[in-house]
Amino acid sequence: MTLETSPEVESRVVDKQLALVSVEDVTKHFPIGAGLLGGGSAVRAVDGVSFEVRAGETLGLVGESGCGKSTLGRVIAQLHPATSGKVIFQGQDLVPMRGEKLRRMRQELQMIFQDPYASLNPRMTVGEIIGEPLKNFGLARGKERSNRVHEVMRTCGLNPNFLNRYPHEFSGGQRQRIGIARALVLNPTFIVADEPISALDVSIQAQIVNLMEDLQNRFKLTYLFIAHDLSVVRHLSDRVAVMYLGKIMEIADSHSIYENPLHPYTKALLSSIPIPDPDLEAKRQPILLQGEIPSPVNPPSGCRFHTRCPIAQFPICSEQVPPLESKVDGHLAACHFAGQL
Repeated sequence: MTLETSPEVESRVVDKQLALVSVEDVTKHFPIGAGLLGGGSAVRAVDGVSFEVRAGETLGLVGESGCGKSTLGRVIAQLHPATSGKVIFQGQDLVPMRGEKLRRMRQELQMIFQDPYASLNPRMTVGEIIGEPLKNFGLARGKERSNRVHEVMRTCGLNPNFLNRYPHEFSGGQRQRIGIARALVLNPTFIVADEPISALDVSIQAQIVNLMEDLQNRFKLTYLFIAHDLSVVRHLSDRVAVMYLGKIMEIADSHSIYENPLHPYTKALLSSIPIPDPDLEAKRQPILLQGEIPSPVNPPSGCRFHTRCPIAQFPICSEQVPPLESKVDGHLAACHFAGQL
């Protein structure tokens, strides 16, 4: 039996109208400067985020560095405990789960990390790295485990003859394939991919993206794809969520958000993408945002983006938090004046 014909994969329902993961008002605050008597402030890395990831889709999560997208991915994968809120996966809230029950849920929920140079144990061989999840969950042993590791290595474009080599003997792209194989070996349903190509050469990025698309089709996977490269997200994602300073600003299908962005922050991000046509590039007027990104320790009141927004109006934008709500046919935006830029 192969990974593709396993009962887990065969029984999966891929309906992009059904929510596989629901994130409900999730916050993640990191306390700082507490001192002996407690108190102090906190970094509000994720601050009241709600969205859903539908079965079989790729939801792209984009935003500037420091906006909280990687922290959100780790909270969903339960590598960071949420400060508050719910992460409902397959009908169960992961946030209050502890111990063996949470560990068993992780068979279905895996993560691909950003840095292939730091996410692999240098003292373990490739075979041990990929086979370790099987060992941890007691799913296969001996010859069966070895066969499973060989199969997943071939599936991810790795030579099974290299399973006794160590990570330092591989290139960056090969190491990321090892990380993908490690995530895939348990036959998960949902994978959080935290900027899986940002540390790779451009020539290798396309190979990894194509591999992930192929794996999604073959194994009926669902992805949360975290990135800051908007062109890659457009190619890979069914829907896109835009994040700024711990909040979701806009969510829509990939075509709508690129062709008709409603939030001024999304428009500014898209205007920064270079156009590979010198004539069009010369005529383009990029939207230049003023000022610096505010501190997540003391974020602005009202709309988080109002201090840099070219269409902000006062006092509404500085006092009232705009709800993330549908503006046009399921196109969600958190802006009092959506579509007016």
